[in-house]
Amino acid sequence: MIQTVRVGSAAGLHARAAGLVAAAAAEQPVAVTIRRCGRAPVPADSVLRLLTLGAVQGAELTLEATGEGAADALARLADLLSRELDVTRA
Repeated sequence: MIQTVRVGSAAGLHARAAGLVAAAAAEQPVAVTIRRCGRAPVPADSVLRLLTLGAVQGAELTLEATGEGAADALARLADLLSRELDVTRA
C-alpha cells in the first residue's frame, strides 16, 4: 500500500517531529518506509534516516507498507505527518 502526505509542521520534519514519527512507526505491526521525491526510501522508525529526507513544511512524502495492518499504519503516520507537531504548551 502507498499513501502520500504533505508535511504539516511549520519547521518541517526536524529532530523532535522525526522522533514522534519514528516512535509511532515503531509501534506499528508492519515496517513502513518514507521517501521524498528524488530520494531513496528510508525506514520510518529511524529518526536519523528521517532527517536525511530534508522534508520542509509542504514537502510531499510517500509512505509505503505491506502486510496485515498496513492501511492502518499508513493512516496513523500520515495523520501525524500532516499535523503541526510544534505546538508549544502553556
